[in-house]
Amino acid sequence: MVVLDKVFLFDTVDSLSSDLISLSRRIWEYAETAFDEHKSAEALASFLEAEGFNVTRNAANISTAFTAAYGEGSPCCALLGEYDALSGLGHRAGEAKYSPPDSSAPGHGCGHNLLGVGSLGAAVALKRAIEKGLLRGKIIYFGCPAEEGGSGKTFMAREKLFAKADFALDWHPGNANSVALDSSLANYQIMYRFRGISSHAGGAPEKGRSALDGVELMNIGVQFLREHIPTTHRIHYAITDTGGFSPNVVQSNAEVLYLMRAPTIEEVEALYERVNRIAHGAALMTDTTVEVDFVKACSQVIPNRALADILYKNLELVGPPVFEDADHAFADSLAESYGGSVVPESAPEGFSGSLATYLNPYTPEIEGASGGSTDVGDVSGMIPTARIYIASAPIGIPSHSWQMTSCSGSSVGFKGMICAAKVLASAAADILESDEIITKAKEELSCRRNGSEYICPIPEGIVPRVLKFR
Repeated sequence: MVVLDKVFLFDTVDSLSSDLISLSRRIWEYAETAFDEHKSAEALASFLEAEGFNVTRNAANISTAFTAAYGEGSPCCALLGEYDALSGLGHRAGEAKYSPPDSSAPGHGCGHNLLGVGSLGAAVALKRAIEKGLLRGKIIYFGCPAEEGGSGKTFMAREKLFAKADFALDWHPGNANSVALDSSLANYQIMYRFRGISSHAGGAPEKGRSALDGVELMNIGVQFLREHIPTTHRIHYAITDTGGFSPNVVQSNAEVLYLMRAPTIEEVEALYERVNRIAHGAALMTDTTVEVDFVKACSQVIPNRALADILYKNLELVGPPVFEDADHAFADSLAESYGGSVVPESAPEGFSGSLATYLNPYTPEIEGASGGSTDVGDVSGMIPTARIYIASAPIGIPSHSWQMTSCSGSSVGFKGMICAAKVLASAAADILESDEIITKAKEELSCRRNGSEYICPIPEGIVPRVLKFR
């Protein structure tokens, strides 16, 4: 085998850049939410199919999930791609002032249009290296839907799809250039459906039983619970059905969707049981009934230092994204909309500006858990997994915001995406060429799991669904 010159990978990504940007912009415009990403998934799958990958659609019986494989045998690298948007975050690309075309429209407020295409760019570069005999092994791009609110990867993990690979690499758009060595919060998402009896609220209130009262009393009970749970735990909710808009009708139906988080899936289970008791108590108080509908779950991330070390070495090799004057001007203007950028402690002395043009220092120490959740946790529980963050937005930008939607369709976001593709391809090549790194990563995962096997937190019989709100 010819020794791989990484310039080949970088030149391949650069040669693809206009196509990758065009594809990412299309997915940004589609802005499809959890398990409804039909056009986005097909755009990615078709691109890889045209490139010569063996594409399997409807992976794990999910219509918007797919796999795209190239190469034979082992070792096998998994590259994770996401492409779902968030509800209510529609905005115009590259605009620094709030001016949504439709405030209820979905938008890529977490940059998954960049994430999915950046990983795809890395997959294509690696495929072409394998094709030319410059690299051994196999690449599988996993098209993963519904990271936001659906845990698509967890459903895929339940079907053991990721077990086909030896390790997984991932990236996420962010406001810094760094390697993640932290965990995340595991979670459950549960729908509580209250059922009562409708009646004339003025003429015969005694005959009515308010489902909306049940929802409200449940929310009050959970509010009091928050004082008595660890500070690492989180409970969020959205009332998804208030029972109509006629105040003179006692609401016979009402629903509330809860998201419960904790550092481990075992702690989430215990929190879930407490919230359930509050729900049943609210139903008892209002003489209604409540149905507990398990929607989805995801596990905490298990960090892997063996893979993270390689990612950082290649992040140093590639360097941070190179932004132009127009990018800096846009970022400065956008930062003003959330109070301006604050220079982080990780910045080098003398740094100023809104875009991270430097690498965060790498300390190979396992950190605590972030406040968010990701279904990447279920991949990391099955095979060694590591992630990088690449600056694709201004410092301090709030994720899940209209500002992030604007950035995700801008030149700033696209430059971060191209940089990520190069880092992922370069790191994957190093790992594919080293049985020692792969063995070390697998041993580390086994150690962190205390020798236990991965168990999917979503019970059998629960199926992915598109949630419809009223």
